[in-house]
Amino acid sequence: MTCLECKKELSYIDHKNAIDAFGVELCAKHQVRLNRLIIKNNTPKEAIQLYYGLKERGLTPMLEWWDGKKSIDIAISRVKLNIEIDTEYHMLTHEQAINDLEEAMHSFKNGFTTIRIPNDLIKHHFTETINNILGIVEGLNANIKKI
Repeated sequence: MTCLECKKELSYIDHKNAIDAFGVELCAKHQVRLNRLIIKNNTPKEAIQLYYGLKERGLTPMLEWWDGKKSIDIAISRVKLNIEIDTEYHMLTHEQAINDLEEAMHSFKNGFTTIRIPNDLIKHHFTETINNILGIVEGLNANIKKI
């Protein structure tokens, strides 16, 4: 059991606290950093899990990346992909749907693709979600200019 960030060996307590809080293995120092991020940006636990899952598969995602207008849950800037984790998708109103559509439009105008992933998909179909994101990245990589 080692920290996913610094590779430091974890104590049982650090391991248990990290898994309970974030669903990933982190040392106490990195748990504090993530707690600050969660408080500042209301980052969903599933975004943290997806972030580390994508890193593990060789991508270089950024957690809570500022796009100039708002914080994006996960961004993969090399292929201009923004990933938003929806935690309340089942309570979608028409106002929220219009806001989401407008945000997607602004992203497209700036050359970015935004995908929205329900948190339940990450909870229950983690590997398939990662594989599909890798496929999206592969398609974007083949079809757009990389920055």
